[in-house]
Amino acid sequence: GQRNSSAAAMAGSVSRVIFSGIQPTGVVHLGNYLGAITNWVKLQNEDGKKLFCVVDLHAISHRFVGEQKSFSGAQDFREAWFRTAASLLACGIDPQKSLLFRQSEISEHTELMWILGCLTPLGWLNRMTQFKDKSKKEGLASACMGLYSYPVLQAADILLYRASHVPVGEDQRQHIELSKQIAHVFNREFAPPETPFFPLPEAIFTSATRIMSLRDARSKMSKSDLLDSSRINLTDSADIIRDKIKRAKSDSIMGITYDPEGRPDVANLLRIFGGVTNRLETDLATQFASSSSSQFKEAVTEAVIDRIVPIGQEMNRFMKDRDYVEKTLLDGQEEAKAIANKNLMEVKKMIGFT
Repeated sequence: GQRNSSAAAMAGSVSRVIFSGIQPTGVVHLGNYLGAITNWVKLQNEDGKKLFCVVDLHAISHRFVGEQKSFSGAQDFREAWFRTAASLLACGIDPQKSLLFRQSEISEHTELMWILGCLTPLGWLNRMTQFKDKSKKEGLASACMGLYSYPVLQAADILLYRASHVPVGEDQRQHIELSKQIAHVFNREFAPPETPFFPLPEAIFTSATRIMSLRDARSKMSKSDLLDSSRINLTDSADIIRDKIKRAKSDSIMGITYDPEGRPDVANLLRIFGGVTNRLETDLATQFASSSSSQFKEAVTEAVIDRIVPIGQEMNRFMKDRDYVEKTLLDGQEEAKAIANKNLMEVKKMIGFT
């Protein structure tokens, strides 16, 4: 009876479990920081278990196929996941409050993915807009199966820890809905109606608006953009930040106003300013209403430098202390593996594997 009552408690989200992941595809930039990581850092102080994962299995879904290979070899890939872990620690992920680990070290992720994949109709996957967008670039015939089944692995990542809450960006809304549907199907097929095994995970969307490219505010700030000047990396020096914001696209209209439709590039700079100072874009626009573009950019620059340069310095410290970062990942992995193993064993028992 004890197992059933604990399952009921979990299903009722009495015990909060927060899970989220980040791909190790290069340098972490200001868009990732304001869009996701600051939210994770805040959530660390809430009740319940917190698990943050470097999703290196997801990262290879576009590694081997097409023109834009993500990594140039094994050493480059090792460097990418290590750098991402160091970035998270530098941004304030605290191993005393959260588990930080790598997805590929916990084989239960892929085993649960196969089980959930056998419960997921193709019709559901065919509706996923991210696959449509990404496969267009490479052509449908050459897009890999991993890219197509990516949302099922994402559902397995979340459900493996019986997560109740998933902090993500707005672009992941559809994938979280899919995770809910898959959880519901599993519960309906295998769990007693009064004690569903998987909670239906709720997305926690960050209040930060999406940060767009400094060179073109119609596309988001991205690690894969070939122009380094389009993004502010957490490792950029004060001089590099100064140069990038100085050259950031603006307009010739006098004064500063927050008008995302009419003045998208200025609006993006206001969002960045607001993000690093925790202030509203509209308040900043009022404060700088009569400023010239260069005066405004100077103020944005100083605010970004104040917030980002200390993180870059911290990151360099972690990059040099490889033993500490790897030990942190190993400690997180051990605790996450224990949870994953216990939950997967329950799943296999409910299906009849054991």
